[in-house]
Amino acid sequence: MKLEKYSMGTGDRFGKQAEAQLKSVIKAKEAGKEIAIIWNKSYREHAIIHTNPASVRNAADNAVKTLNWKGSYYVDADHISLKTVDLFIESSDFFTLDVADFIGEKPDKDEVDKFVKENLTYSGKINIPGIDNPLIITEKSIRQIAERYLYAVKEAGRIYRHIEDKKGKGNFITEVSMDETDLPQTPEELLFILSAIAKEGIPAQTIAPKFTGRFNKGVDYVGNIEKFNREFNDDICIIAWAVKKFDLPENLKLSVHSGSDKFSIYPSIRKNIHKHNAGVHVKTAGTTWLEELIGLAESGSNGLAIAKEIYNAALGRYEELAEPYATVIDIDKTKLPAVSEVELWTGKQYASALRHDQKNSNYNMHLRQLLHVGYKVASEMGNRYLDALIENSEIVGRNVTENLYERHIKPLFMD
Repeated sequence: MKLEKYSMGTGDRFGKQAEAQLKSVIKAKEAGKEIAIIWNKSYREHAIIHTNPASVRNAADNAVKTLNWKGSYYVDADHISLKTVDLFIESSDFFTLDVADFIGEKPDKDEVDKFVKENLTYSGKINIPGIDNPLIITEKSIRQIAERYLYAVKEAGRIYRHIEDKKGKGNFITEVSMDETDLPQTPEELLFILSAIAKEGIPAQTIAPKFTGRFNKGVDYVGNIEKFNREFNDDICIIAWAVKKFDLPENLKLSVHSGSDKFSIYPSIRKNIHKHNAGVHVKTAGTTWLEELIGLAESGSNGLAIAKEIYNAALGRYEELAEPYATVIDIDKTKLPAVSEVELWTGKQYASALRHDQKNSNYNMHLRQLLHVGYKVASEMGNRYLDALIENSEIVGRNVTENLYERHIKPLFMD
């Protein structure tokens, strides 16, 4: 399998919006841009909603068949580890090997010594085309990078070989993810991470590094956009250089695990992929479950009542819902509207508070983040919530498609 140049990861927590999501990619194709769609859902989301990986495959396959989609599509085993990967083997053909938790674990000293020796040829000044200043590489810096990242790459190798043993070589796409960590990787670090990936025999087609700034769930990027722009440019250049030097897959590209809706960095991504004729995988583009809530609110009546009930319950269970996502949300509780206030809202007021339109003075990023992590409440409603989605499928689906196409695909990919 060979992943296409441009691809987009879409989450569908409740498994009802695959067709609406696919329609956005179909619109892009009709406008002249080929984008592979990748449906992803993590072990944690499956556990909370009480679904299984096969349900994602079924939803994807059914949407593709119903809409007669002839383009590429994949099902991603999102952020898996050795402990969870077996649940995804049969239904997935894209595997995100999440080894961020292993960064900093001490590798075997002999393995570090071997890695340093094998990479000493790259010590000194390295001029990477497209990067303003040469990289200054020393034996000490190679050793420090190996001591920080080699164990994590070795873990990725263990997961990869486990999958390969089950599915066969070449029958799936591999992504290595190191984004959920404290510090962004430098160009030098990324270079030798890629060297380690190559030596480990992992045919990675995308890599998700940690970028500078905050990538909070469902809201815009917080950080120095110019610094991000330099990092993104340099990472693309490092990958292009490493592909040739380390014999990595020629289509290896950056993956941006955005937490969705990082609109302010989309111009940088777009500019750099065009500048370098590079591909990109943007993961979790568009928070579909929030578009469901927006559609329910706009439908009025029972849908609006359910949307209000979910907010009220989420506010009352703030600590429980927010704690698992503490590192990727920034909520000011004083900016969350009271239950009594939300009870008086019209559907339009609810939708405008939740929809990610920063030009709208009613938009509330704190409410949006709380509801982003509040999908557990909807899950506990069971068929009440699912039936409401089916009953209001037209307006909900329209919001899902419009959000993905207008707010994500167009600014990222369309000329």
